[in-house]
Amino acid sequence: MNKTGTQTIETSRLILRRFVIEDAEDMYSNWCCDYEVTKFLTWRPHENVEVTKSILNEWIPMYENGDYFNWVMELKETGRIIGNISVVRIREDIESADMGYCMSRAYWGNGLMPEALKAVMDYLFDVVGINRIAASHDINNPKSGRVMDKVGMKQEGILRQAGLNIQGVCDEVWHAMLRSDREKTRG
Repeated sequence: MNKTGTQTIETSRLILRRFVIEDAEDMYSNWCCDYEVTKFLTWRPHENVEVTKSILNEWIPMYENGDYFNWVMELKETGRIIGNISVVRIREDIESADMGYCMSRAYWGNGLMPEALKAVMDYLFDVVGINRIAASHDINNPKSGRVMDKVGMKQEGILRQAGLNIQGVCDEVWHAMLRSDREKTRG
């Protein structure tokens, strides 16, 4: 595994980059304060922008670690930040990364999250040398699973009562892609 850390990635509509403290206001107002965004996540909506700043103050120094992968999603057209995509768990011993993501409700349904996820997966496979990329969602949040389907991840199974989010214990639906799966789809 190459410990390249969070590097800037560009897609047709997005710049995926490291967070900076100046992102706090937009991060808070665009998605971190919204219960509809966080209801299937492990963290509650932020009470105020100071909570968001505190989290950024924890994250930003971690960019010095080559095994820390956490991007803010910035719209190229407007420069507005709209979401977050990151590796939430990495296992170097098996070259595996578990992904997490969230995005401002105002941008749901526009294909931006699959665009970001595909770009990050390409980076993790091609640059970092990851072999397996996985993600899970609460069974009651099938839209998150559709994001995974759109990038070619395959549903592997449902782990009953194996997850915990702000609503409580939940069934987790797991999707994954191996590097060899992606090579097969490329022809």
